[in-house]
Amino acid sequence: MARPLDICIRGGGVVGLSLALLLSRCRLRVGLVPAARPDAAAQGPDVRAYALNADSRDLLESLRCWPKPISACPVAAMQVFGDANGEVRFDAAEQGAPALAWIVDAAALLEQLGQAVGFAPEIEMLTSAQPATLQVICEGGASASRSHFGVELASAAYPQRAIAARLSCDKPHQQVAYQWFAQGEILGILPMGAADGNSVAIVWSVTHDHAQALLDASEDDFVRELRLASRDQLGAFRLTSERCAWPLKLARAQRWTGQSDGQSWALAGDAAHMLHPLAGQGLNLGLADARELARVLGQREYWRAVNDGRLLRRYERARKADVMAMGLVTDGLQQLFSREGGAWQAGRNWGMRGFERSGPLKHWMARRAMGAVAVAGRLVGPR
Repeated sequence: MARPLDICIRGGGVVGLSLALLLSRCRLRVGLVPAARPDAAAQGPDVRAYALNADSRDLLESLRCWPKPISACPVAAMQVFGDANGEVRFDAAEQGAPALAWIVDAAALLEQLGQAVGFAPEIEMLTSAQPATLQVICEGGASASRSHFGVELASAAYPQRAIAARLSCDKPHQQVAYQWFAQGEILGILPMGAADGNSVAIVWSVTHDHAQALLDASEDDFVRELRLASRDQLGAFRLTSERCAWPLKLARAQRWTGQSDGQSWALAGDAAHMLHPLAGQGLNLGLADARELARVLGQREYWRAVNDGRLLRRYERARKADVMAMGLVTDGLQQLFSREGGAWQAGRNWGMRGFERSGPLKHWMARRAMGAVAVAGRLVGPR
């Protein structure tokens, strides 16, 4: 007779798969219910790309699930442009680090994690949720299980949708990521593939009407508008994938752990929090959730069960502050650059120029976003 499940993870995305692997190393018996692909990736090939920091890379490498180099492009520099003449540049070499982040192909990462789960004897693949000592919800922002357990979600919709696509460009990207803030809209262009390649992924946050127009536009019209928005930084573009889009919101669950109808539960990843993609930190926060929950459960006192309320609150307290801080930053930037008027434009671009010259502040912010410090050329995560 099979041993009862310690944990049932509902959701087999990157966060759910990573958490399953981490918990299996703690010798916990884990059931995993795969989640349907989100609407943004449901049709055709998955065009999503993730910006992962050093902490996320460290976690995935510890699971032996870091994708091959062709699917994980290091970002050597990043240039951020305001809507006038404001500009900020970050450089990995100035930080003494091998990369500011890595742009990772979503499909390649999911494949690596899926293969690893297949070789983990403590993980059982399920077709539906099964009884377990603890249910962990990793189903994403539209989680049905979160609603089933009666968890309230504080959320505010942005007047924007994000458009994602893959393209090739005339000029090699040279491992530089770009971001433009203009007229309340935000365009990010992320390097993909080889260092001297010309493959890129975009995340373009635009108004709902503009999003629909871009989705309906011909390929020629779409890339022409993209070239204008990117100020011809990479030359002409050619679409190499379908375009997909999804609505944006700032959201955070009121409770991340609890008990409903005699069943203990915990939230992780987008089921617990969502934020604007302008900083590319969504999955980094989700993987940090997985790391912390696995740490708390794996290092619990021997007399505590994995559904011990005090134990689960340790996880919730450890993660909420970090998530709230990042949400305030991303929401503040989105609100700041959505303000119209010459005074707002002048003020924010003056601030960007001042930040570029700020020295220690800029260095500190870069280190925070990178998620690790470089010591003698190697990455050492915070302890």
